Amino acid sequence: MQNKIRVLRAERKWSQAELAERVSVSRNSINSIENGHFEPSLSLAFAIAHAFESKVEDVFQWTPPRA
Repeated sequence: MQNKIRVLRAERKWSQAELAERVSVSRNSINSIENGHFEPSLSLAFAIAHAFESKVEDVFQWTPPRA
């Protein structure tokens, strides 16, 4: 899964800590999601999208596994 969290944060000049506070998770969680090391739960994905006033599909893009 790919995401646009870093780009969306930069547009708003938010730090990882600021986004984490808005969605009630740790900064490390945001870092892990942003870098593709962790896939958020559906509820967290929606919370992140809501924080950016975006649709979840505009923040997260599913990529099929490589064969």
